Amino acid sequence: MDREVRPMNRWDKDRMRKTISVALSARNNGNHPFGAILTDKNGIVLLSAENSVITDKDCSAHAELNLIRKACKAYNAVFLSNCTIFASTEPCPMCAGAIFWSNIRRVVYGVGEEKLYALIGTESEETLYLPCRDVFTRGNKSIEVIGPLLEDEALQVHKGFWK
Repeated sequence: MDREVRPMNRWDKDRMRKTISVALSARNNGNHPFGAILTDKNGIVLLSAENSVITDKDCSAHAELNLIRKACKAYNAVFLSNCTIFASTEPCPMCAGAIFWSNIRRVVYGVGEEKLYALIGTESEETLYLPCRDVFTRGNKSIEVIGPLLEDEALQVHKGFWK
């Protein structure tokens, strides 16, 4: 089945705003302010997930990875190849790898890694500079990336969180 290539569309900003609200929910639930949603090829929201690293005591419980775990249980790889994952921030290398393996072929993110790291500080041991586009270009399938999108709005959920 051929995958449809879909450039930024009129629904992307709306879906990104929903993703930002999921990130706010993660923050309100005591976790890092990151969220993700999955849409089908028509832009219908199928799943959402928030970061749960702190409450689950699991360093891999990033929003994107939590979402991909749900998505892979609910849908097959062919279906996922026509889906879009929206992430409130640029997927880290771990999450980018999971996106690659899930067969999701379109990524839209809010805050780019440069602005996120500028906000949280580069002296953190949690800093791994590797843009998701760089991860995807090392694979043998095409993954479309759009972002940063609504970066200033997406940054708001982080204000005052990182000290």
